[in-house]
Amino acid sequence: MKERQHPNFRTAFWQSIVRYQPDKITPWLALRSALGVGLPLAAGVLSGAAPLGIAVATGALNVSFTDSHGPYRQRAARMLAASVMVGTAVLAGGLSGHSNWIAAVTAGLLAFAAGMMVALSAAAADVGVISLVTLIVYQANPLPVEHAAVSGFLAVAGGVFQTGLALAFWPLRRYGPERRALGELYDEMSRVAAARVSAAEAPPASAQSTHAQEEMATLAHDYSVEAERYRSLLNQAERMRLGMVALGRLRARLEREWPGSDELEILERFFEAAASLLGTIGESLRGGAPVEAAPAELRELQRMSEALRSRASLQAAPAAMLSDARSQMDALSGQLRSAVDMTAYATPAGMEAFARKESRRPWSLRLGGTVATLRANLSLGSAANRHAIRLAVCVAAGTALGRGVQLERSYWVPMTIAIVLKPDFTATLSRGLLRLVGTFVGLVVATGLFHLAPSTAWVQVMLIAALMFLLRSVGAANYGIFVTGVTAFVVLFIAMTGVSPGDVMAARAWNTAVGGVVAVLAYWLWPTWERTQVREMMAKMLDSYREYFRLVRESYVKPRAGFRHELERARLAGRLARSNMEASLERLSTEPGTSAGTMASLNAMMASSHRMVHAMMALEAGLASSHPVPAREAFRPFADHVELTLYYLAAALRGSPLTAEGLPDLREDHYALVHSGDALTERYALVNVETDRITNSLNTLSLELLRFLG
Repeated sequence: MKERQHPNFRTAFWQSIVRYQPDKITPWLALRSALGVGLPLAAGVLSGAAPLGIAVATGALNVSFTDSHGPYRQRAARMLAASVMVGTAVLAGGLSGHSNWIAAVTAGLLAFAAGMMVALSAAAADVGVISLVTLIVYQANPLPVEHAAVSGFLAVAGGVFQTGLALAFWPLRRYGPERRALGELYDEMSRVAAARVSAAEAPPASAQSTHAQEEMATLAHDYSVEAERYRSLLNQAERMRLGMVALGRLRARLEREWPGSDELEILERFFEAAASLLGTIGESLRGGAPVEAAPAELRELQRMSEALRSRASLQAAPAAMLSDARSQMDALSGQLRSAVDMTAYATPAGMEAFARKESRRPWSLRLGGTVATLRANLSLGSAANRHAIRLAVCVAAGTALGRGVQLERSYWVPMTIAIVLKPDFTATLSRGLLRLVGTFVGLVVATGLFHLAPSTAWVQVMLIAALMFLLRSVGAANYGIFVTGVTAFVVLFIAMTGVSPGDVMAARAWNTAVGGVVAVLAYWLWPTWERTQVREMMAKMLDSYREYFRLVRESYVKPRAGFRHELERARLAGRLARSNMEASLERLSTEPGTSAGTMASLNAMMASSHRMVHAMMALEAGLASSHPVPAREAFRPFADHVELTLYYLAAALRGSPLTAEGLPDLREDHYALVHSGDALTERYALVNVETDRITNSLNTLSLELLRFLG
């Protein structure tokens, strides 16, 4: 696949340093973060209990970095978990700081846990790093048991206070721009389906498609279930655009050669139903209102496809033309069903409903199951595990080094390591450089503030709140700005405890340099380069999904055989492969020579694979939740072809030739499956729905992969 490449490493590295992302500016989120930190400090100053206010503000400060514009339920759970973790880190830090070796071991263990959080999500990784930094800071100030307990409680209280502010202020909806862009695309496709587009005109909905792709580019590093759903909706829209063009050409031929025919009427009614359904999807995405799970238009699409299939035997038109039209109609029907299904969970209310639905499943059968994912990644074959080991060794060594040679403010060494060391080399190197530069600039800014502003407690509180607003609003757009603000913020924050700023600045500058060098050196000694591994990572993931599906299939065909333990092992292998692939994509995105087109293709393939395996897991869940009936004969060839398709795709990633014509016709297999057995039987109905999702997602995955390899 020929794509524009980054010219060289220096250019890519420089771009990673100076990159400014205005779409990440979040003023409303920054406002509640500033209030969460500033109000406790102000209350402490007003009541004459500044130390208590500082302890509460510490908890709010740390937890504020886990705030986002996500759904209420998810946000509350994440921030409350962060509150507990930060409070625990305060307690553990205050108690373990009395002994050098206990401090080093404790920091190393928490660093390993924080590193493993990378396997879950970026948000979880942030919580882990924040807890680790809190532990390191409090280790520098050992406390008696009762004082450590009180400080931990106050930190939790501050985190809960920050969580309350996050839940009270809800001015924006997450993914709003992406939803609106997708809604406009589906609206335009609805207009296209209702009208007749000439072959001489530009491809339909091109402008809306381009705009939607530009909006989706902001989710390039977002691997949450919600982001994957929006990427999948864009993929389905692109496939439907192609399908409607092809079907429109067939309609034009029928108008020329068989005007007034029954086949033409069937196609007209199909386009009418598709236009109505596309409009419903677009309205739901734009307005945020939920869409029905199975509207009447879906049933109309199915009836029209069946009607054209029955007309094929009458030979009113050439069989080849009708066969092509029926294939396009079946594919469009499947894509529209998939889009409706995803749209139902793409609105804010739908996200909440999906979270509730997932929480009712056994933890082992959740796509993003925390325990299962961490368990699968406890292996040297896991990139997250290797990062966790690297981070644990460096943090423990940094803690022991700083304490052993009695560096002044030695906690800056392991703290810098914890912040700078990332799973990928480019981010580690760029963060190390930006942290050094930002630290020195921040120290200059703090010095200027102390010389220019009145040295009163109230002025310090206002400056701290203002810097907090800067950090959370503009800091996400560029790491250098973030570090500059953090440095000035920390100097002012520590000054409120009675420590002279002059005593902090020089020590922090030196220890930050030491910690940054250790982090970069660690990655240089044990690197992980992705450009030569990503295809094999994807192939291994597809292999693991194929083995998992084989066991699910055998469980349906041989219900008495008992595959519970084999399924458990296959699920763990699939989770490990998926986590490795996601970590690989994150690292690949920052390596030189990686184009935006490559990342878009790989992210699209991941979105389709997630939807596919989610349907497979739903099939496994159906083994226990639906009444047993014999597997239908048509299920066997369908399952055979699913496995064969996954085998071919993995082989293609490893270099074997592959064309679209060489892949099995899963849509025809699914048609045969749906029309066998009693559709009202509970298990058959479940299998019909989930195999439809597998068919659609695997067909989409195949198309994306062929484009990627082409």
